[in-house]
Amino acid sequence: MKRRHNMHFGAECREDGSVRFRLWAPALHQVEISFAGVKGSKPIPLKRREHGWFELTTDAAGPGTLYYFRIDGEKEVPDPASRFQPRDVHGPSEVIDPNVFNWKDEAWRGRDWNEAVLYEVHVGAFSETGTFSAVRERLDYLAGLGITAIELMPVSDFPGRRNWGYDGVFPFAPDSTYGRPEDLKELVQAAHERGIMVLLDVVYNHFGPEGDYLGSYAPQFFTERHKTPWGNGINFDGDENRVVRDFFIHNALYWLTEYNLDGLRLDAVHAIVDDSTPDILTELATTVRSTVGPARKVHLIVENERNQAGYLRRTAQCQPRTYDAQWNDDIHHALHVLITGEKDGYYSDYATRPVEQLGRCLVGGFAYQGEVSLYSNGETRGESTEGLPPTAFVSFLQNHDQIGNRAFGERIVTLADPCAVRAAAAILLLAPAPPMLFMGEEFGAQSPFLFFCDFEKDLAAAVTAGRRNEFARFARFNDPGARKGIPDPNAEQTFESSRLDWNVVEQPAHQHWLAFYRRLIRLRHQHVVPRLSSACKIRSGYSLHEDRGLTVHWEFSDCSKLTLLANLGAAPQSAVTPPNSPMIYASENVHQNQLEMRTMPPWSVVWFMEP
Repeated sequence: MKRRHNMHFGAECREDGSVRFRLWAPALHQVEISFAGVKGSKPIPLKRREHGWFELTTDAAGPGTLYYFRIDGEKEVPDPASRFQPRDVHGPSEVIDPNVFNWKDEAWRGRDWNEAVLYEVHVGAFSETGTFSAVRERLDYLAGLGITAIELMPVSDFPGRRNWGYDGVFPFAPDSTYGRPEDLKELVQAAHERGIMVLLDVVYNHFGPEGDYLGSYAPQFFTERHKTPWGNGINFDGDENRVVRDFFIHNALYWLTEYNLDGLRLDAVHAIVDDSTPDILTELATTVRSTVGPARKVHLIVENERNQAGYLRRTAQCQPRTYDAQWNDDIHHALHVLITGEKDGYYSDYATRPVEQLGRCLVGGFAYQGEVSLYSNGETRGESTEGLPPTAFVSFLQNHDQIGNRAFGERIVTLADPCAVRAAAAILLLAPAPPMLFMGEEFGAQSPFLFFCDFEKDLAAAVTAGRRNEFARFARFNDPGARKGIPDPNAEQTFESSRLDWNVVEQPAHQHWLAFYRRLIRLRHQHVVPRLSSACKIRSGYSLHEDRGLTVHWEFSDCSKLTLLANLGAAPQSAVTPPNSPMIYASENVHQNQLEMRTMPPWSVVWFMEP
């Protein structure tokens, strides 16, 4: 089976063996194709079309041809819609024929979102070799763990040999350090063979600081009217925005069709500024859903610190109108404050009522649904989630941001009492909201996950200084000398120390963690997932007990009832009232006689299911 997405951009192989090259360059008068490494070849001019387009169809190129666009007879630049950059961001683009790959997963239609147990992966740091093929080799392990979806951090081509992926500048090109396009397709196909979905993190709010040439021939791609943390905003709502919007909409369709991916997670959409109607987020989602069609189950997720619940609304049949879910930072922050006691930075918004905010997250998704955020200078944050199912909120105890944005990239097991970590994990893995693990979390990995990159000299120095200065507001790093101890993002050792150490998995302590996570995920698939098919009809509520006690219940459409009892503190809790229902899970330190005496030991969780 062949899969390809027909784009208006870049190099497209034609059935007759020719290649069509197309570039939007409204600021130029002349564009040529220059073939790299071909002796004696002369640049071939593209024909100027309407609205800033240049186009050429030629039989002088074919699959594997390396090429540049030569602009105004001087500078050679890669194709912004390149499908592959074998020599990194400043090198030539390669003509890729997607029809060369033979897909064998034609029967795959995806999985329901309510079955999702996600596992976030950074391809480079996941293994010793850091390749798509190495991720594929671990798929049987992930299937045995109970994972139903892997979520890849961005793989679009970035500068250098290592990067988190959020500095990508070629959104259609898998980074060559991870492998070729066909290696990613092999990974997707192998995952589908094991019943595992593959989701991809994409970045539509900015381009990275090195290797982006768009401004030299299409400055209309950006606008000074909107500012982002990375500079001028992308032009989604100004003059000549149609091509810009199409570029990103085609990118989404490209990954979902040509690579048969099961979904996308859109990074930091709060940094996308668009005053038009419909905005780019809405147009992208509705186009994806109308193009892919109902035969395939494709899922769209956002990261949005504004908690804009409107993007998560459902139809009368409980189907997503635009986006399936949002990463729920609120539930992470409340749990993190509870189990670590940290209250710096954005954790300050969860410092006084973390148990209550956790309860609200478990039954209503967001803790902030229009309340004032002191961390955000007294501005209100969030929208009401009334009518939304719990499946609209992805829960996690760790992810790349919450680990990697710490100065030393510490994982939660190095910051909190293991009993507290297990209590938090037991809550997230058995609550109705889809849970997500960060790679290695399931076996108690202690290796850090640091911020790393590989920029050129001047930019590298600026990024290192900027990274260290970010922490100047923390008392621990007030002194410049103390900040010098923060790992250099550009140092190779920073990246190497962030690689997962799979050798520790066989050690007894890590085996204990792994068995714990496997058991909880198995219980989730057994007791919770089958009841989520009518997620919009779930009724829920919570109550607080003493300082750290929490009771939460969910009533499903089949009249079954799931109940959580938790003591999220270091002191025993008394006057507990367990339900008269079968117990499906209890923390190791909980004994039946304690419940009969209406007490809960420290850091304990008990789950009940009334059929």
